[in-house]
Amino acid sequence: MNENAASRILVTGGAGFIGAALVHYLLRETACLVINADKLTYAGNPASLRDVAGNPQYVFERVDICDRPALERVFRTHQPDAVLHLAAESHVDRSIAAPAAFVQTNLVGTFTLLEAARAYWLALPANRRQTFRFVHVSTDEVYGEAGEDAAAGFTEQARYTPGSPYAATKAGADHLVRAWHRTYGLPVLLTHCSNNYGPGQFPEKLVPLTISRCLAGRPIPVYGRGDQRRDWLYVEDHVRALHTVLTRGRVGETYNIAGTGARRNIDVVRALCALLDELAANRRATGVARYADFITHVADRPGHDRGYVLDDEKIRSELGWAPRVAFESGLRKTVLSCLAVQR
Repeated sequence: MNENAASRILVTGGAGFIGAALVHYLLRETACLVINADKLTYAGNPASLRDVAGNPQYVFERVDICDRPALERVFRTHQPDAVLHLAAESHVDRSIAAPAAFVQTNLVGTFTLLEAARAYWLALPANRRQTFRFVHVSTDEVYGEAGEDAAAGFTEQARYTPGSPYAATKAGADHLVRAWHRTYGLPVLLTHCSNNYGPGQFPEKLVPLTISRCLAGRPIPVYGRGDQRRDWLYVEDHVRALHTVLTRGRVGETYNIAGTGARRNIDVVRALCALLDELAANRRATGVARYADFITHVADRPGHDRGYVLDDEKIRSELGWAPRVAFESGLRKTVLSCLAVQR
């Protein structure tokens, strides 16, 4: 698919953190009509898209991806050339406490979307059927745990060993997408990304949780010793990669999207505290010498993976993508954005 082949792009989960960043990117960088299909669950934030509500290139559809008739109406009405599937339940802690919602959205929802997309795709004229694309956005967590001494990251051919209900349902969705390609010929592409961060992220995630707890003068919970290692991907780098995969990727292929290197959770939290010491010292609670004093170590969660490491050589060499935002720069942008919102 070339840069101009997709003139209408359906984004599922476009009111979520990554989805909203993707919608903004597509509207800013392309001339495409962007159709955002989102159920608006707790993690959906309509305010993040308020600035594009009047954009003639943007359409919002409040749709549950488990609702086949509603999806069929969206496909029929808007006639997309591509689907970027981001809609998912995505927080590991929630998946441990209440896994049913993850099975429903991540597995049943992906199946329902695949079937609606397949029926739509089969009815397209031959030229449009050939250029149609379905991009499924997954996670590094499907590969399972990488040891602390892992020198090389997981490649796209790595064995799946998901360790949480969230990861297991995303792994199952990945298998469905690949099966719909092999069995039915649906032109799919898959991506696996590392931990995302950036302005506007839902506050249950580590980076925004740390910032919000600091500014509220509340304890910052850190699981165990905080030595779990994660690679951090700035959200703008991620959505640029998704568009690159859509326009340049090979049908049937999988692409890992990594950040700029793995770091321990405790080091990420300490870096955020140091930034807030610099940028928001006047907001620190009386009697607290530094924001790091709010760090509180808590019991580790069940089945907590020690680390994830991705090998992203494929997307770099084949598609020419690489992250542009250094971790330190991305953290500073994120903190400044949070401070601006709270003023």
